[in-house]
Amino acid sequence: MPDIASSATVAPLPPLTAQAEHLIALGVHELAGIPAQELRAFAADAAGRDSDALLAVHPDRAPASALAPLLRHDGKPGFVVTDMPDVDRFGPCGVELPDAPLYLITGLDRGDHLADWSPQEALPALARQDRTPLLLAEGIHWLLQQPAVLERNRCFMTIGSRLRKANGALDARTPALWISNGTGRDGRERRNAPKVGWCWWGNRHTWLGFASATGRRR
Repeated sequence: MPDIASSATVAPLPPLTAQAEHLIALGVHELAGIPAQELRAFAADAAGRDSDALLAVHPDRAPASALAPLLRHDGKPGFVVTDMPDVDRFGPCGVELPDAPLYLITGLDRGDHLADWSPQEALPALARQDRTPLLLAEGIHWLLQQPAVLERNRCFMTIGSRLRKANGALDARTPALWISNGTGRDGRERRNAPKVGWCWWGNRHTWLGFASATGRRR
């Protein structure tokens, strides 16, 4: 297992008011059933308290399946892999979300320092650092505001989202965001498109970090 080191620095997020306008331009407020003015008001109020936070819509209002097609990379829209039709059933696991349609995420980190760790190894490491893993929908929100965060060979998992099966056990799949190579069932037309996929809980990948944050608040 590699040693823990610092992750690569990413550029500051856009101002919260600009983030709100971008979500409105994408139509996220409509799919979430939130009036545009409510989104603007929330961002304007929070802007005075948080200079570098991510504005997120609760995944119950804006699920991953609806957000993924809004992603863009190399001019290609995002997509969910065909063998993940249950993507929206991957909910918060060990993560407490604010009880509100809109909230803020602080201290984002792509988790490059955890590349080549398995999810099983990375989760306790994040806990020891007092960090919380991102949910899949939160990772998509981040890429909507900062598409450049998703780089080939520098992509990330979102292990705050897990699927609990009918017998109570957790599904071994863990969601991730990366860039498609256009092979297999993805199709050549999707080469370089942002991809919502999954990896096994116990597997390691040299090109996948583990996205996390310092906290969430209204």
